[in-house]
Amino acid sequence: MDIKLREIAPLRVQTALLAVPVTDKGLGEGLVRRLDRQLKGKLNALVKRSGFTARRGTSLLVATHGAMAAGHVLLVGLGKHEEDGPHVWRVAGAGAVKEAGRVWADEAVFMLPPDQQTEAVVGAVAEGALLNTYRFTKYRSNDKRTGQPRTLVLGRTASGSSAALTRAAKRARLAVSGVCLARDLVNEPPSTATASYLSEQARAHCRGEGLKVEVWGKRKIEQMKLAGLLAVNQGSREEPRFIYMRYKPKGRPQKKVALIGKGITFDSGGLSLKPARSMETMKLDMAGAAAVIGVMSVLPELAPNVEVLGLVPTTDNLPDGGAQKPGDVIRYLNGKTVEVMNTDAEGRLILADALVLAAREKPDCMINLATLTGACIVALGNELAGLFSNDAELAGRLVECGRDAGEGLWQLPLAAEYREDIKSHVADIKNVGGGSAGAITAALFLQEFVSDVPWAHLDIAGPAFAGKDQVTCPKGGTGFGVRTLLNLLSGM
Repeated sequence: MDIKLREIAPLRVQTALLAVPVTDKGLGEGLVRRLDRQLKGKLNALVKRSGFTARRGTSLLVATHGAMAAGHVLLVGLGKHEEDGPHVWRVAGAGAVKEAGRVWADEAVFMLPPDQQTEAVVGAVAEGALLNTYRFTKYRSNDKRTGQPRTLVLGRTASGSSAALTRAAKRARLAVSGVCLARDLVNEPPSTATASYLSEQARAHCRGEGLKVEVWGKRKIEQMKLAGLLAVNQGSREEPRFIYMRYKPKGRPQKKVALIGKGITFDSGGLSLKPARSMETMKLDMAGAAAVIGVMSVLPELAPNVEVLGLVPTTDNLPDGGAQKPGDVIRYLNGKTVEVMNTDAEGRLILADALVLAAREKPDCMINLATLTGACIVALGNELAGLFSNDAELAGRLVECGRDAGEGLWQLPLAAEYREDIKSHVADIKNVGGGSAGAITAALFLQEFVSDVPWAHLDIAGPAFAGKDQVTCPKGGTGFGVRTLLNLLSGM
């Protein structure tokens, strides 16, 4: 779908659908009042009859029947007039495109209110609109496609320079391309999206000026002594991979940032086998890796003045005669030893390798994303990701960037009181705690491998996969984290 900016006279514009965002206080004012007069009171009558209150995420569609140039008018609810923030506009843009598809509109116009013609609003509306168009239909033989507009025009009521707004729309398209790549990777069947497949996709999509991708096979992984990745891979017929991506800007970078993504392409639990129902969506266990690959793929065009490392350890976690066993001990590059008490707590074992490597690069900060614990879903549900950090400034910036992206992060404590729960009597630490505070003990485990580098751990187990269709994402992989990280990198 193409996104365009254009000066629009809303009562005269010829389009299949004219979307007008409204708050609860704006239903009888301004453009809505003028549209109602043009439609001879039918708009206001339908508002009253339907009980439409402009609640966020709702809309009201009215056919004009030739009373004006636009074929349909769509009132898009923004919620209470006090509510603001980019995500309100992101949902509005997605809702407008969804309704345009219902009436098979080839083109739709989204009117930007005079006081909201800003880069933040334009970017959010464009993001929402583009996110709504995502579909994963590769394996459907009888896909029933819904209509989608070919063009969404963002209507302005004032002339003048729109270069900054055009750049905001372009940046939105870049961000959404990274999100869609991450969604595609998660949505692929696990027998397709193996470690070697992820490596191939990283090579195929992470290209451009300043960006290099190196893929380590099993022999190189053994040479590098990445013992956690090798241990988890023992039960698999598929060899592991370690994907090492590096982006360098043209000039001297302001910062160096390391991004680490958990790449378990399918998690059976290993010998600590999961119940069958718990395995049904375990292709999502590489969503952290998918997000990092999605971020890296757009950096050459986004061109932040930041050096970015992308590290992805990847394998599946399966049981066979050679699989690692509860009671095994792993010795890591930083000298730490880990007793494996539960082979289903494998994500932290492979992340530990990547965290040690990243810390050796001495970045200004490092951030890992992982579908790490069910305990985080119990604590925060499916809409919020858990955030753990040893650096208050980094945590605060991530929360702010997530809020602007519509990706909620909730900070949880790295409570030192629970450090005792991961002590082992045969090794330095063990890979699971005592059963409670599971998200915290998992974060404390990871902290053992970050040295003194400012670090944040995002437990995205809940929001990485949508269990039902949403206005900005159909059921399946969400690409959670991509836009938050791009916001962070752009602001450095």
